Amino acid sequence: MSSAPVRPDPSAEPSTDDEATAFVDLGLRDELLAALAALGYEEPTPIQREAIPPLLAGRDLLGQAATGTGKTAAFALPLLQRMSVDRPTGDPVALVLVPTRELAVQVSEAFHRYGKELGTRVLPIYGGQPIGRQLRALDSGVDVVVATPGRALDHIARGTLRLGDVGTVVLDEADEMLDMGFAEDIEAILEHAPEQRQTVLFSATMPARIDGMARAHLTDPIRILIAREQPVAGEAPRVRQSAYLVARAHKPAALGRVLDIESPTAAIVFCRSREEVDRLTETMNGRGYRAEALHGGMSQEQRDRVMGRLRAGTADLLMATDVAARGLDVEQLSHVVNYDVPSAPESYVHRIGRVGRAGREGVAITLAEPRAHRMLKTIERVTGQRITIDKIPTVADLRNRRLELTQAALRESLLEDDLEPFRVIVESLSDEFDLMEVALAAVRLAHEATLPGALDEEEEIPQVSVRPSRTSRPGPEGRGDRRSGRPRGTGTTQVFVGLGRRAGVRPQDLVGAITGETGMNGRDIGSIEIADRFSLVEVPAGLADEVITGLRGSTIKGRRATVRRDRDTDGGDRRRQRH
Repeated sequence: MSSAPVRPDPSAEPSTDDEATAFVDLGLRDELLAALAALGYEEPTPIQREAIPPLLAGRDLLGQAATGTGKTAAFALPLLQRMSVDRPTGDPVALVLVPTRELAVQVSEAFHRYGKELGTRVLPIYGGQPIGRQLRALDSGVDVVVATPGRALDHIARGTLRLGDVGTVVLDEADEMLDMGFAEDIEAILEHAPEQRQTVLFSATMPARIDGMARAHLTDPIRILIAREQPVAGEAPRVRQSAYLVARAHKPAALGRVLDIESPTAAIVFCRSREEVDRLTETMNGRGYRAEALHGGMSQEQRDRVMGRLRAGTADLLMATDVAARGLDVEQLSHVVNYDVPSAPESYVHRIGRVGRAGREGVAITLAEPRAHRMLKTIERVTGQRITIDKIPTVADLRNRRLELTQAALRESLLEDDLEPFRVIVESLSDEFDLMEVALAAVRLAHEATLPGALDEEEEIPQVSVRPSRTSRPGPEGRGDRRSGRPRGTGTTQVFVGLGRRAGVRPQDLVGAITGETGMNGRDIGSIEIADRFSLVEVPAGLADEVITGLRGSTIKGRRATVRRDRDTDGGDRRRQRH
């Protein structure tokens, strides 16, 4: 790959061919076209049609488009197209900045899928991942780095991420990065990138600060606005969207409970891995469902057999990975379940698009761990659609639902079945028992026969709540020290974190770690005090345990820290440490 930064050709004008209806019309190389065809992509989306030609011409670009419109391919394909086969150095030639670790993984996977025939080396860099693995990959050489701003800046400071050869910088979901307090980090990263570069900025919204960033860092950019498709006025959404907050240990039970309540005609449950697909298939079959697994480890013959059962109605539940379920369209599908919150809104949009088609109603359900609550809010914001947070059904709810189903089955039998052959049994028993008692016994037998499973063995699933976000927003210091941003209240406590200034810890590092590992919003966090060897963070008292658990399982500035409730709020030895 060429080590020289690529600059826009001022004389080059982007294609304005509105007739481009296929990827081949955009002038993409054969390897990319083959990868897109294998993935089942038939024609470019509006953002791809508008963005790919000017990006191929080397122009800077400012695009307003929601995630879910295909913008990852809109910038990934031109980057891959313009990469040279010659690779004189191991330093990256493209840097993509994203707000979250989940999106870093998703964008990195997209680059791998599109560029597999080109041998493109792509590395995601984000907090919470062992830094040693990242160091080894960078030392071996990469072509594209997809990074969260904080971790990218860490590597730049270490000298392990060198941007001298970078020809293109992409700021993806720029408004989200600014909302998370990454403005200063982004500015610092761009200071280290070559001045002569192509800069691409995508944002779902275009507030003044995004426009200011574009004016400061983009040169004569092409501006693209892809309006969100609006529902017809007065028309209710065809897909009912809801989510349940549940701890990971209780998710298998919660999945069964929710499906029991929903009683889907046919459902797809999206899982992250083959192992999870196989495990949940066994669990749901044990609960009485006719569940089938679908993942990349299966042959085409096995896949066809599974889909045949689902379409024939001999299976009613499909446990699948995203890749395996690509392109599926099952007419009788009534429910889509996300066993985990998708790593990006784009994935969520693709998944729920499998129900609610052709005027049919559908249901989209998400099982969200508390730490993923913020991602749900991001999905709501970029899709413009409400996701209702519901309580996990209780055993009493399940008992009532099962009775409703039995009643519905009996009503259907009374209306449609020929019951005359059974009259002699009822007449005979009515001579000995009260007719109501006969009916009750018959209903019980029908109930237990059609809905097996002893509810007495069902345990209650703990309900999880997330503190509502405050309406106020951080002041101009963004993610800085918030001692003046919110007064200490009686409902707060301090959490001790055993890393401080000597470890390079900044307020935004602590906020990012807490919001990334819990369901909290940055506005829920109070004052932050950073000493040489430790930090104190004020959090709502009711969420302190969740914060402690989350931080103990993560890294801050690449290091694990002692995390606990503060035991010395009166000062004592700690006050002497500060000085």
